[in-house]
Amino acid sequence: MDRIVLGSGMVYIKEFTESIPEDTEIEKEENLLGYIQGGASLTYTPTFYEAKDDFNIVSKKFISEEQVTLKSGVMTWCGETLQKLSSTARVEEDKSTKTRTVKVGGASNYDRKKYIIHFVHKDEADGDIRVTIVGSNEAGFELAFAKDKETVINAEFKAQPCDNEGTLIIFKEVDKTIPDEEDEEEI
Repeated sequence: MDRIVLGSGMVYIKEFTESIPEDTEIEKEENLLGYIQGGASLTYTPTFYEAKDDFNIVSKKFISEEQVTLKSGVMTWCGETLQKLSSTARVEEDKSTKTRTVKVGGASNYDRKKYIIHFVHKDEADGDIRVTIVGSNEAGFELAFAKDKETVINAEFKAQPCDNEGTLIIFKEVDKTIPDEEDEEEI
């Protein structure tokens, strides 16, 4: 069923180890990246190579590269969020002073971590949509402190293959028009 998709959603982030767990394992409060502002956008960009003769009589085309990015503005955040947005960030906490210190930078601090980035769009009428990628924020971040506006971190996660098939995007939608198993047996 075609649908009209309205609204934003929630972004969850969890360190990727070997495989992507069930949605319920990801969609926990402790994995919430932060409340987002400005929604989220997923971009899939294939690059094609075409070989053809000088007279355009024969040609052959294939995909030579694919790039996927998921962007979102993170409005609620803390120092631990910065660690997930920078592959060189280190977090230290001093419980006696209730202070969290985040150090960012130094190529030798590159942690090589990949994350599951999981966007959930809730839709009571048509069914929920989930978009999952594995990757890391490769766009850096900017912290703009203005007197009359909230500080929103614009994250841009670049996807990496998450399985041995080269999968870059896992898109799941609940489609309420798909018949239940019991309905199929009656037909």
